[in-house]
Amino acid sequence: MRDLLFAQNRFGLGPRGGQPAETGDGREWVEAQLGQRLAGLDDVPTRSEAAEALIAYREERRDARQNRMDMPAAMPAGGTMASLAPASMMAPAPAANPAGAARRAARPPELAAARRDQRELYLRAVDARVGAALTTPTPFLERMAHFWANHFAVGATKMTTVGYAGLLELEAIRPNLTGSFADLLFAVERHPAMLLYLDQAQSVGPNSLAGERAGLRGRDVGLNENLAREILELHTLGVRTGYSQSDVTEFARALTGWTVAGIGRGPMQRRLSGQSGDFTFAEALHEPGARTILSKRYGEDGEGQARAVLRDLAVHPATARHVATKLARHFIADDPPPAAVARVERAFLTSRGDLPTVYRALIEAPEAWQADRPKFRNPWEWTIASLRALDLPAPPAQRAVGLLQELGMPVWRPASPAGFDDIAASWAGPDALVRRVEAAGRFATAAGQGVDARALAPGVLGARLSNATATAISRAESPATGLALLLVSPEFLRR
Repeated sequence: MRDLLFAQNRFGLGPRGGQPAETGDGREWVEAQLGQRLAGLDDVPTRSEAAEALIAYREERRDARQNRMDMPAAMPAGGTMASLAPASMMAPAPAANPAGAARRAARPPELAAARRDQRELYLRAVDARVGAALTTPTPFLERMAHFWANHFAVGATKMTTVGYAGLLELEAIRPNLTGSFADLLFAVERHPAMLLYLDQAQSVGPNSLAGERAGLRGRDVGLNENLAREILELHTLGVRTGYSQSDVTEFARALTGWTVAGIGRGPMQRRLSGQSGDFTFAEALHEPGARTILSKRYGEDGEGQARAVLRDLAVHPATARHVATKLARHFIADDPPPAAVARVERAFLTSRGDLPTVYRALIEAPEAWQADRPKFRNPWEWTIASLRALDLPAPPAQRAVGLLQELGMPVWRPASPAGFDDIAASWAGPDALVRRVEAAGRFATAAGQGVDARALAPGVLGARLSNATATAISRAESPATGLALLLVSPEFLRR
């Protein structure tokens, strides 16, 4: 029999304080969730809203430029999330920038309103994510949604993607958690958030109809390899797995034509069919001809050419090893045990990427249940675990954004397509721990005087509660101090 509380911390999001203690077998608790689906989320932004907001922003920005407004210098994609956030969202507050403040003050009201509309979509998506994490009846599946969102990372780091970044998780990842890896891969790579984030929407085949016309008119358009490279390096095979630069270029050619209706860039955008903001395949952008990728020839098949490549990548042995390693690192140890990786890898290969089979292999790995392999909680995990432990409601989205920015893990804003790190060294530095201590104090104050950390600790930590932590909590000078000590204890910082 596996310890249920251990499972809730290792595989879930942490136990809920103030709730009746659950009983049962930990492994059965996790496995029971594999046959379920994540609940729908309330008040989430829609793709059409994101498209309308982005189109409106671009129109207002164009008008402002025509009126010779002085826009920020480094804004080829329309600005950054930091530039549109009020100071209360960002912690610590950015240094004073008189020039930037002057530019913001000079913006036309219509442009400022368009930027606010973009930000509101982002905040609504964050609010839905936090609320789901606190109330979900399937914490393991919720964790998997967070895992895959980081594996297929996009960033709300420019105006093009501010309104779309959360939609990748909500629309492409959450509905495909318990299908096949191939289905998940297809949904993610075709999603407008991914196409916009990696600039695929503006990739044009040099010998396509659009490319040839642009060349005749002296326009500078061409192939963009970002999506092809990240699919190979991050989403499927992994680094140093035998693919070449030629494979990247050929794959990028196969992907030409994958774009976003209504809001992409390029000479053919006005002629694209489809609802604004949706995926569309534009034959006029597609590089004609057969492609050879990883020594396999893919004949000309329009949109189907890249789909065929993705089908093969989804079940490639290197993909199985890459995904297995990342899962074992996320759930078991920073240095994942080879036996656990091999178990998950075999399950992936034999099932051809059936995700419940892969998850079950992870859950059945003996190493996953060893208490001497704790994982350091990243800022998102620690924040959610803290709110759940104290039975606190979801904070306003703007406050949650500011808190996670302060802790170093802003929601859907990784520094690169590689996503956030999944090892303790990235999160356990002295400055980072000081910020957690400060946040723990705020959580404890919000919980009020009626929550006794001495009574709460055993239900949250179980057998992991050490004598040192129990003693420190019992000697706290106030209930709030006791709760804060619990949240920053070595046991609670890990899962």
